[in-house]
Amino acid sequence: MTFGKTITRLAFGLGAGLLAASASYAADYEFKLHHFLSAKAPAHTKMLEPWARAVEENSGGKVKIEIFPSMTLGGRPPELITQARDGVVDLVWTVNGYTPGVFARSEVFELPNVFTNDPKAANLAMAAMFESDLKDDYKGVEVMFLHTHAGNGIHMRDTAVHSPDDLKGKKMRIPTRTGAWVIEALGAAPAAMPVPELPPALQKGVIDGAFIPWEIIPPLKIQEQTKYQIEGADNMRFGGTVFQVSMNKARWDSLPADIQKAFRDASGTEWLAEVGDIWRASDDFGIDLAVKAGNEHIVLSEEETAAFSAALEPVVERWVDEVKGKGIDGAALVAKARAAIAEAAAD
Repeated sequence: MTFGKTITRLAFGLGAGLLAASASYAADYEFKLHHFLSAKAPAHTKMLEPWARAVEENSGGKVKIEIFPSMTLGGRPPELITQARDGVVDLVWTVNGYTPGVFARSEVFELPNVFTNDPKAANLAMAAMFESDLKDDYKGVEVMFLHTHAGNGIHMRDTAVHSPDDLKGKKMRIPTRTGAWVIEALGAAPAAMPVPELPPALQKGVIDGAFIPWEIIPPLKIQEQTKYQIEGADNMRFGGTVFQVSMNKARWDSLPADIQKAFRDASGTEWLAEVGDIWRASDDFGIDLAVKAGNEHIVLSEEETAAFSAALEPVVERWVDEVKGKGIDGAALVAKARAAIAEAAAD
């Protein structure tokens, strides 16, 4: 071997070693993100993974986020927010309604006749109202972003629904307390359970149906346990669910400004609009799958939709009265949320 070749190989080996060392030490800040759905769910593959990779890229490789789906770090879905607050995990994606009443101000975006059919507009409206109206809900965590899904449609085992009367006496699953009020207003009985428990409950007839978006059909194979999917005219839904991606507050406060910026830049208004599009597209995919499987997709007429809206307006009034006891001006929040959604939808 010549001296030149030896030097070349030594240089190559040194360079490779430096690259390997650089890769080993690139992630100065490692985070665990815990959530309740499977790794195949659109929320994981189309939202959480792209968001995590964007944060990592923004940080110049200083951040590494490892995602743990299906509660693989232990506990049950309602415990996720406590895990984040206590620092058991760094980050969570969770349903606000799994801890009823804790996120009282944010519930305004779950109410029927407030959130109806536009997840993008709702996401942007929540962001616009966060600092002024919603932030006090989130003690012990730093919110990365809030979002909603495409809204709760009705899934039924064997009952076609065209009016509120069709739901009287039925036992229906819902994840939030405001959703339970929706079910009660329609004359049905609410059954609270995390969404992973839904398929066996439907299959065994423990419940007659559920209020959830179409998005959840593919990962949980809901088309195999139901015959009917029902929504109002113009994609009108019967209230919604607010989700959060949040970090342990102490962990957030310990981060330098450039790392905080990496998270913030990945969680801005462009991302929130994209999240709305992601959930709408996932919803469209889910209902198409159910129809192809032989299920009937019932779209209510304008008159039928109006009957549901009228039946559900008392839910809004009930929420306004209930949060008054917590010193919250619910009527003002309802008006502001409706205006913010309308403004975002018009942009």
